[in-house]
Amino acid sequence: MADSRKTFKIKEDHLGEVKIADEVVAIIAGLAATEVEGVSSMAGNITNEIVSKLGMKNLSKGIFVEVLDNEVKVDVAINIAYGYSIPEVSKKVQDRVKSAIENMTGLNVAVVNVRIATVDMSSDK
Repeated sequence: MADSRKTFKIKEDHLGEVKIADEVVAIIAGLAATEVEGVSSMAGNITNEIVSKLGMKNLSKGIFVEVLDNEVKVDVAINIAYGYSIPEVSKKVQDRVKSAIENMTGLNVAVVNVRIATVDMSSDK
């Protein structure tokens, strides 16, 4: 089965193998991060912003995932709502992303880096 997306194997046994596209891990991370109170939205580059404005949803926006030897490194870029504690929200994002990826994929999450891209002034506590 040929696939142009980057994938990695998480399981192989007598029945076959299970592979996950790196974008799937990024989507899991993005969904987990946006569930945290105080996260206004995911941040992205200009291409992602244009895609969003055109109405196409990009669930992995603002996420970079690197998988090496069943260990995951995740970089998350978020926009934080005004009035929330950056250290507290960042810690919750790290915990939620780590937990979601590990529970859904069985992979070990080594690092979750959080970058605050902007403060959303339209949001209030």
